[in-house]
Amino acid sequence: MMKSNVLNKHTTRNILLTIFVVVLAMAFVAALPKSARADDIIVPPVPDGLQVKAEEGKVFLVGHAIGTQNYECQPSGAGVAYILFTPEATLFSEDRGQIITHYFSPNLSIDPSDPNTDPKVVANGAIRATWQYKDTSTIWAATVPGGASTDQKFVELGAVAWLKLKVVGHQDGPTGGDKLSASTFVQRLNTHGGLPPSTGCSSLTDVGNKAFMPYRADYFFYK
Repeated sequence: MMKSNVLNKHTTRNILLTIFVVVLAMAFVAALPKSARADDIIVPPVPDGLQVKAEEGKVFLVGHAIGTQNYECQPSGAGVAYILFTPEATLFSEDRGQIITHYFSPNLSIDPSDPNTDPKVVANGAIRATWQYKDTSTIWAATVPGGASTDQKFVELGAVAWLKLKVVGHQDGPTGGDKLSASTFVQRLNTHGGLPPSTGCSSLTDVGNKAFMPYRADYFFYK
């Protein structure tokens, strides 16, 4: 009889522990940021030419970028101008976790032996906007024709343009990471800052000057 009571106590304790774990897990899932779920990502209205059509993809990820737009003073036409040579930004999820690194790099997905590959693209290294997810999957993208806007009905004064970019290359991570690999388009929206300065690049003596301009933006990824 005593043994039966002990078994009953153990059984009851195990049941209560199981219930506690299930309830805790349900509470954790409920507490996850809603925007972490693809169906709940809200893309703001965008200028004409920046919409991603249904047949082009569905949004599945958003990252909030903090970083700099990096410029160098270079000869331009009869004078000089600041030229963007790379962004350097970290993209964060809604819960502030670091998820993506953004920069410029050569499109490593290009196959020079492919007869459809433009030799000029291979020759110049095909430097493209690049996003690398924390699983090391990487995509490269280029702005589509007409895919940049500074329309002040949408874009903050003094901010870099909003963009629509088409993915032109992708690569899984070395251990199989593929979070970004199926991406088709990327939008850069809700920008703040990032334009080149108005000083420091006015004559040939300024060539080589660099300016690292803070900016923020939201990047929306489609697949």
